[in-house]
Amino acid sequence: MFAASLGGLELGIPVALAMALHNIPEGIAVSVPVYYATGSRIKAFWYASLTGLADPAGALIGYLLLAPFLTAVVLETIYAAVAGVMIFVTFDGLLPMAHKYGEEHWSLYGLVAGMFLMALGLAIV
Repeated sequence: MFAASLGGLELGIPVALAMALHNIPEGIAVSVPVYYATGSRIKAFWYASLTGLADPAGALIGYLLLAPFLTAVVLETIYAAVAGVMIFVTFDGLLPMAHKYGEEHWSLYGLVAGMFLMALGLAIV
């Protein structure tokens, strides 16, 4: 969110809105198990709120730590590192778990469909 906003509000605002929309299912995924485990709506709400606040807090911390050093090379390095971590988590954790608990081909179809939708979204923007 922080890095997207560096390029201007015309990119920063859509990225912030996309992340806000992403936080809705993320909040549900966090709050429902907490509610069923504790029976407390308040705890479920606060846990979900904390996960939603992680993105803006990370953007603020990133800005405060990196503002003096921000160059194109630093941003590209950060993007590459984050992409590498996300790819590793997907292939090392999520995909094997999907194969174990579901039908293996559906997880691959979902992976390919997600890649296609991301490529389509990048082509449109």
